[in-house]
Amino acid sequence: MTTGLNRRQALALTAGGLAVCAAPGLLAQEGPSLHELARTKGMRFGTAVGMGRPGTLTGAFSDPAYRAIVQRECGILVHENALKWYVLRPDEETYFFTPADTLVDFATENGLAVRGHTLLWNREEFSPAWVNNYDFGSRPASEAERLVREHIATVVAHYRGRITSWDVINETIDPRTGRLRETSLTRHLGENIVDIAFDATREADPGGELVYNDYMSWEAGHEMHQEGVLRLLEGMRERGVPIDALGVQSHIGSGNFDESTGFDTARDEHWRGFLDGVTGLDLDLLITEFDVHDKNLPYDIESRDTAVADLARRYLDLMFSYPQTKDVLCWGLCDRYSWLQNLWPRSDGEAKRPTPFDADYRPKPLYDAIAAAFQAAAPR
Repeated sequence: MTTGLNRRQALALTAGGLAVCAAPGLLAQEGPSLHELARTKGMRFGTAVGMGRPGTLTGAFSDPAYRAIVQRECGILVHENALKWYVLRPDEETYFFTPADTLVDFATENGLAVRGHTLLWNREEFSPAWVNNYDFGSRPASEAERLVREHIATVVAHYRGRITSWDVINETIDPRTGRLRETSLTRHLGENIVDIAFDATREADPGGELVYNDYMSWEAGHEMHQEGVLRLLEGMRERGVPIDALGVQSHIGSGNFDESTGFDTARDEHWRGFLDGVTGLDLDLLITEFDVHDKNLPYDIESRDTAVADLARRYLDLMFSYPQTKDVLCWGLCDRYSWLQNLWPRSDGEAKRPTPFDADYRPKPLYDAIAAAFQAAAPR
């Protein structure tokens, strides 16, 4: 049977016993993958991969059609949740590496790089109960520092040489105040938690890329968040804290937190001001969690997909105008598994379409927009 697939596509479609007919969207794909387009410009393209609920392997990774898309399109992967404390450390003594190991092994077997997300998600609502209720004893600052350093040393050592880029801290700035979030750890360490976490990661992996990751957005109403992140980065530079890049999550679009459409072109220059401040600190930019929310867009799929693609192209063109932008990772490749399906529902109850492939693995206009943005980008 002639399918028109190149060798890499054919291998991807047969990996894990996947029948060619199981992913018809892939059969329509000809020419270079998104990662191949990115690579011609000195960049990388990839995605987050969900491994399922804690204790299971039932997420996107369990779907052979999804793995086939990953193998064809990506050069770098990141765990969606498997390295977060509430999955990795259900109690103080346990490190549950199995789901995270499974993805890293898959990446190694397929020649894909891996990012580590995240060594410390400094938000109390996403910390396991044992951390939030931890008894830090008579010397709480020393005990909190020991806990952070021990965790980072253990996890980074486990993946040294296989995970090459780390989101050391995720979302530690409170967008309502622009200041450090208060957690069971920061109550004892304050802003020292930042220095401790980055120093511990550099010590554990001297050659790794160290990243601060956050969701400050280009859209209106996020000025306080942007200012707080920039102030954090400036302080790190002044204190000599080792950091290489800012992870810009890039959950853009319509209705993540309000009823706005997220399509205000007037925000571009304000956003450039923020990016100028970051790159002026000699930091790279990584697009770490890209998707385009369509919550408040019309039901009509054709017009909705067009609007999503248009916004994505404008955003990516802006981000790619900075030569410091090196990686683009979607927060999921296929609508079927997008985290946005279960949050902030559309008023019409319809499924969302925020990723490059639809629920049946067919590429959408968003896919074409990403490809076009890579093709138009200047080499890094």
